Amino acid sequence: MAGSTRTRKSSGGEGGDIRRLVIVESPTKARKIASYLGSNFVVESSRGHIRDLPRGAADVPVKFKGQAWARLGVDVDHDFEPLYVVSADKKSLVTELKEALKDVDELYLATDGDREGEAIAWHLLETLKPKVPVRRMVFHEITESAIQAAAANPRDLDQDLVDAQETRRILDRLYGYEVSPVLWKKVMPKLSAGRVQSVATRLVVERERERMKFVSASYWDISAQMDAGADAAPRQFGARLVAVDGTRLATGRDFGSDGKLTGKADVVVLDEAQARAIAAGLENAPVKVSSVEEKPYTRKPYPPFMTSTLQQEAGRKLRFSADRTMRTAQKLYENGYITYMRTDSTTLSETAINAARTQATDLYGAQYVSDKPRQYTRKVKNAQEAHEAIRPAGEVFRTPGQVAAELDSDEFKLYEMIWQRTIASQMADARGNTTSIRIQGRAGTGQDVTFAASGRTITFAGFLKAYVETVDAEAGGESDDAESRLPLLVKDQDLTIAELSADGHTTSPPSRYTEPSLIKTMEELGIGRPSTYSSIISTIQDRGYVWKKGAALVPSWVAFAVVGLLEQHFGRLVDYDFTAALEDELDGIAAGRQGRTNWLSGFYFGGSVGPDGSIGRSGGLKKLVGTGVEDIDPRAVNSIPLFSDDEGRTVVVRVGRFGPYLEREVDEAAQRANLPDDLAPDELTSEIAEKLFSTPQEGRSLGTDPVSGNEIVAKEGRFGPYVTEVLPEPAENGTAKSKAKAPKPRTGSLFKSMALDTITIDDALKLLSLPRVVGKDPETGAEITAQNGRYGPYLKKGTDSRSLTDEAQIFTVTLEEALKIYSEPKKRGRAAAAPPLREMGNDPVSGKPMVIKEGRFGPYVTDGEANASLRKTDSVESITDERAAELLAEKRAKGPVKKKAPAKKPAAAKKPAAKKAPAKTKS
Repeated sequence: MAGSTRTRKSSGGEGGDIRRLVIVESPTKARKIASYLGSNFVVESSRGHIRDLPRGAADVPVKFKGQAWARLGVDVDHDFEPLYVVSADKKSLVTELKEALKDVDELYLATDGDREGEAIAWHLLETLKPKVPVRRMVFHEITESAIQAAAANPRDLDQDLVDAQETRRILDRLYGYEVSPVLWKKVMPKLSAGRVQSVATRLVVERERERMKFVSASYWDISAQMDAGADAAPRQFGARLVAVDGTRLATGRDFGSDGKLTGKADVVVLDEAQARAIAAGLENAPVKVSSVEEKPYTRKPYPPFMTSTLQQEAGRKLRFSADRTMRTAQKLYENGYITYMRTDSTTLSETAINAARTQATDLYGAQYVSDKPRQYTRKVKNAQEAHEAIRPAGEVFRTPGQVAAELDSDEFKLYEMIWQRTIASQMADARGNTTSIRIQGRAGTGQDVTFAASGRTITFAGFLKAYVETVDAEAGGESDDAESRLPLLVKDQDLTIAELSADGHTTSPPSRYTEPSLIKTMEELGIGRPSTYSSIISTIQDRGYVWKKGAALVPSWVAFAVVGLLEQHFGRLVDYDFTAALEDELDGIAAGRQGRTNWLSGFYFGGSVGPDGSIGRSGGLKKLVGTGVEDIDPRAVNSIPLFSDDEGRTVVVRVGRFGPYLEREVDEAAQRANLPDDLAPDELTSEIAEKLFSTPQEGRSLGTDPVSGNEIVAKEGRFGPYVTEVLPEPAENGTAKSKAKAPKPRTGSLFKSMALDTITIDDALKLLSLPRVVGKDPETGAEITAQNGRYGPYLKKGTDSRSLTDEAQIFTVTLEEALKIYSEPKKRGRAAAAPPLREMGNDPVSGKPMVIKEGRFGPYVTDGEANASLRKTDSVESITDERAAELLAEKRAKGPVKKKAPAKKPAAAKKPAAKKAPAKTKS
């Protein structure tokens, strides 16, 4: 059995002779724990959850198939009794665990110490039905001392934690199964709604709406290089115009999202002409220092990591996705390098504090360690049961250098970051000075002007010696260790202007969410749990609601339609405050203040649960979703108005069953245009819309094929521009079978050098003539053709394909040249016969140069050892070395693709299993 650590069978007995079966979630964890326990312990792995609610009708046991509630998996009319089924891939594992139980005297359930771990332990207990004593073994780090202490001090199963987790599972099932069918009917099939995923999607959609409505404002100012004289250090420094004739100059924060000054702003807005005139008037003008203000500042260390801050900082500093961060942290935890990685706590144990202080003293000196031990406490909104913060495991922390040889690249980077942050948390404050200088002068135009300069110096680095938090790339800002030095100046000191520049600025829309910033917002609003953020962000991308453009999260038009429907008709389901309040209520179940069955009944059927206006107090989920669904107008829901064109016609995006498209009414008829998949909503301007409308869906007619007499058109498709022929309509009396056999029109993708508005009929006929027969192989007689595929030009001889260097070669390659290509040894990949599309820097893991190549499935990056396809949002021209290295790291983290095992022969029929006990409920 995977993860098994069985030893010889024991006859049982008292004291040290008692045989115990320990069950954990993963084989890695099982192997690690077994090494710390004696021979009387058998450690096995459940490999995650062993049972769940049925995923579909096929999972429902025969005896329940006639029940109306069976597919839902929850009997809402009988205390919300859940129907749990052991998944097909876990049935043999359950049998093996039951066999292992026969050889032991006690069962220790050692799953994770959070709600989900408690629930897994309960499911094991309910499924295995052990006849031996059962205890709960809990630990928060996998070290020898921690494991032995946990084994020596087991506890009972916490039924309140189980109820809290099971309530969440049942709640999510009710939500998904009630709301998702509305989306299928009114938007498109196969969509899904979720208690947290729908709210997270709404956040991303709302941000894009803000960007779409945003009106940019323009303003000007003047930057200057001031000269303090030869004795100053530094001699020159930068300053910026901040006031004219005593009135403050407008900056970006003075404008609203409508591009107008806010009502409170008492400022002057310079245009280009005014700014240039003032700059010209300041040439050779004397200026002097009007004020110098110095202030000391202190910066305290950052708290140790908890789940949400680890995900945020790994996203900013390491460019890891939340999913990648949690997968890596899971491996570090299971192998004994860090403490448990799902936690809302920033506290450290006394042992950890001592370890951090000792190591900081050894590495940086006593002066860099705080006078007193630092303990970080915070009032967490919707906090999960308190664990310790995420830190290096053990009573003595291993340095990154000590573990480097044992970890892969991702594991090392994350461990190093956790170690640095933990050490820094016990170090001294950083200290420094900030300086603010005002400089005044008079322009030749007669205007009094004020320039400002600010500086920051660090006088004592303190904790910054060990760790500096990274600033979000989208939001911008200045890192805590950044310095800008100014010379020592005094009031009334004369300066000269060395350089002047009139600078124009435009206000920017709010930045799109990145994974780190979305996690931060969800945590601040109390939406969901930090331990589930990575799966939520993955889900909204996998379901097509959100896609990535670089690091930014962009909503799809389908997301606009879904969120619009939920806001208009089921507003409480995506209300931020109600969603956060729901977490508070679920915490009440975990704390034993609220009964599971009563709460579920109130939420689903209506009752006194939740704050005023909550789903329960408004009649319940069933009534909310079941009322007025037929009155929802699908066309209205799937229409997103954008703007009016030059003639006042409203341009809308329609979400159809085959994807989104543009539409407007022209001469009382609908004019439509396809929307490219990679066009972000806020980038769809009226100019781009007109360009798309200029290429109608029926295509641009190029002329007639002189051979077939069919019309040839050029069209824009979801996967790029192409040409095709228009075939005559089939006879009306044709049968379905004859229509299925009707000829299909020839099509051909445009070459990269071609454009829809310039392609000619001759170009189109060439494309439609492909594949071109080059000739026959004189040795085998096999025909060789040249053709253009979705992934580029190539030769084909039977099943043997070889790449061509460019598209033009399709029409020029000779038989002799083709035979020469085939005479060369076939190399792996299409790009073997073509030079790389782009050469890049060295991969930080392998140290080998990275290149972008054209592959069978599109461009990919390789270092000669690993290959990773570029994503939809990556371009060959603009991808950075860091992004390329990230793609390779993600590919390595996934490991090799596993081949499917051959199908097993059906097992012999077994006797029906005994009726399982119903799930425990709390009322």
